[in-house]
Amino acid sequence: MHLKDKLSLFHSLGGLFGSGSLVSCDFSSPLSRPENIVHQTIASKISNANNASNNIKPMHQLLGSWILGGFCLLGGVLLQGCSSPEKPTTPQTPATPPAASAPKSTPTVFMRPKSRWLLAQWSDLPGFNSDNFNEAWVAWRQNCARNLPSTQRLCGDVARLDGQASAVQKSWVMENFQPYRVEQLNAAAAPASGLLTAYYEPVFEASRTSRPGFEVPLYGVPANLKTRTPWYSREEISKLTAAQAALKGKEIAFIASPVDAMVLHIQGSGRLWLTQSDGRRTQIRLAFAGTNEHPYQSVGRWLLDQNLTKDATWPGIKAWLAQNPRRTNELMWRNPRFIFFKEEALEGAQALLGPKGAMGVPLTPGRSIAVDPGSIPYGSAVWLSSSGPQTTLNRLVFAQDTGSAIQGAVRADFFTGSGESAGELAGRLKQDMNAWVLLPR
Repeated sequence: MHLKDKLSLFHSLGGLFGSGSLVSCDFSSPLSRPENIVHQTIASKISNANNASNNIKPMHQLLGSWILGGFCLLGGVLLQGCSSPEKPTTPQTPATPPAASAPKSTPTVFMRPKSRWLLAQWSDLPGFNSDNFNEAWVAWRQNCARNLPSTQRLCGDVARLDGQASAVQKSWVMENFQPYRVEQLNAAAAPASGLLTAYYEPVFEASRTSRPGFEVPLYGVPANLKTRTPWYSREEISKLTAAQAALKGKEIAFIASPVDAMVLHIQGSGRLWLTQSDGRRTQIRLAFAGTNEHPYQSVGRWLLDQNLTKDATWPGIKAWLAQNPRRTNELMWRNPRFIFFKEEALEGAQALLGPKGAMGVPLTPGRSIAVDPGSIPYGSAVWLSSSGPQTTLNRLVFAQDTGSAIQGAVRADFFTGSGESAGELAGRLKQDMNAWVLLPR
């Protein structure tokens, strides 16, 4: 996604809500997402895109396709075995989010490090009665795959309701959860309004060996790379013998364009089509494995600042480079950050899902978002509402990823899926949004 510029290494997510918050259940995450997975988007006047559900076709193929070994709901949200905070003395007293069950007197406000949650009604959620909850269940099952003992009760219901009518699933959500509107802490005007962007998983042709037309390498992790320690910059990797020597033998595959390589670096993962010597075609996934720990800089923003283009979307950037091919390195080097990958096989139903997000579960096209965990914790069920020039979204999604560009109380990066159509929507989506967190009662 995206999939969602994204966060670097995730060694441990700690408790779902952090210190003094929702739960005390432990959560550890793999090295799954880079800091620079989010791309820049510039609003442009184009014809409206179809509703995002139409751009994300694998959703209907996924329903009812797995048998899960373990269950976990909301990435460790509020269940048996987790301690409850003290009941507030008055309904208006800010509180940390509740544990296994909401108090008899439902608090009207919860405070997070970066946001405030206000009690809401189901009627406040735009489009709530029109969503296809069957599609959301795919992402919910991914949450439950974390298999935390403290969350098995609700995940048992998730499994039981899998494949049932959307209306039945919606009724269960309304019975077991309470919506809270997410607001900014210091916004005098429109505190509930925020920004929605999107990310995706690009797909490119590639070769296992360097040959004419496929000369841009995609690398695995070099042996001397250290977490949290700056390595060679993108420009230095291109120029310095020591950097190139460290990467010798680490080539996973080669693609045609340095711009496409940059897209993979920014999105943090991607898929490659490879043609074998016998003519067979196979697809692999490149997942994030490490970074050179340099800060992400937007090449689109640089083009805008230099008054070189008015279209900083990827189609616009590629058009500028086609007219200025000798300036390719100059542009690419403006982003010193460099991403290293690991190869993953794409087999069975997993091929219909996205790469793993920061929560450590595969992202679901159209149902996973990247968030600022200081506002919305990993695994949270979220009602997302956004309407703009590209699409209208009113749907149940899950906070399963994050990124350094995803900062703020009401902020999300929407994972659109993989391939060209997903990339078209992701590359242009930049519009207002509102969000409601659904807390277990």
